[in-house]
Amino acid sequence: MGSVHARKLPGITRLARVLRKVVRSMDIRIWFDSRRRGMTIQSGKLLVWTLAILSCVQNTVVSFANLPDSTTCVTERCYGRHLTCPSECPRRASAAPGSNSCHIDCSTQCEAVCKQRKPDCDGLGAVCDDPRFVGGDGVMFYFHGQKDEDFCIVTDHRLHINAHFIGKRPAGRPRDYTWVQSLGILFDCHRLTVAATKVASWDDSADHLDIRFDGAEIYLPQIEGAMWASASAEVVVERLATYNAVHVVIENLLAVSLSVVPITEHESQAHNYQITEDDCFAHLQMQFFFLELSSSVDGVLGRTYQLGYKTPVKRDVPMPVIGDAAKYVSSSLLSADCAVNQFWPVSLVADDPELGRPLEAEPFEHFDVKCQSSGTEYDGMLCTR
Repeated sequence: MGSVHARKLPGITRLARVLRKVVRSMDIRIWFDSRRRGMTIQSGKLLVWTLAILSCVQNTVVSFANLPDSTTCVTERCYGRHLTCPSECPRRASAAPGSNSCHIDCSTQCEAVCKQRKPDCDGLGAVCDDPRFVGGDGVMFYFHGQKDEDFCIVTDHRLHINAHFIGKRPAGRPRDYTWVQSLGILFDCHRLTVAATKVASWDDSADHLDIRFDGAEIYLPQIEGAMWASASAEVVVERLATYNAVHVVIENLLAVSLSVVPITEHESQAHNYQITEDDCFAHLQMQFFFLELSSSVDGVLGRTYQLGYKTPVKRDVPMPVIGDAAKYVSSSLLSADCAVNQFWPVSLVADDPELGRPLEAEPFEHFDVKCQSSGTEYDGMLCTR
């Protein structure tokens, strides 16, 4: 199985018809995404024929969306460690549906290991239930926040992650019951959102995921193992099941496994959630694996990855809670403006209302330079102020 991208194809519709006709007998499934100028291919056989066809089309650029199988860590804890995936799972994308894949951990254990990619709610970097976190230090804690608010759970120089909380407050309750309904991930000039769609009655045979990259909806076929990648293959999304479970990799930054689950009738009765028939409060369960974090990383979850972090939670109580919610409030899902913000992007699109208050880049100093040939065998340029 693999993923191939054709960027800026002339006559992409005609190419789609040709490819579908030629490979129909080869059990290769092809989906074209005209908005993202890419395509997704799932096959039980080799992609050689597909590549051969693409190579015959003028002005077609073909690239695999395979992820690198090794990384040199730049986090403070694991700085300089070169981690290579084991031979049993050489790729961070699985070789077949349901198989193990490589997890590279540059944030806590400094290792590359084979793991199943469904979220482990007791593992490091997990966020599940009424939000129950497991920090990078291994300590479990709850952060309740408030319903209908957005909170920065990770904020760093190159990465910012907000979580949107949904919930309800039954009569007589002093606080909201809350769950994470969606994630907003900012990196470089890009934005990725993953959301659980609202549904009254849960149906296991229906997909309740909404995933968007730079504002455009991602089309991911409802087939276990189906993959989508951005034009540069910097972002890869793979289905871990036919419905409601995906694995997302942002190259050199993070991997996260996510699933959508409802509040069941049993859970509602056990915890007195008082869930009604008009909304089962579908929400996300997730587990993060970070590849690059700085020493100043912050956020509800992010700060637990700081080197030498000492948790303030009371570990001898059954439900340890971290407060200070006001420090982590963001004005919208795609705004990096919480009080502890560390994100340093270039300016985002200022006129896009989805972004909330636009972020401003640092001003540049302008000066004149003079450039001339370096006169060396490498034929470079030498510039001076």
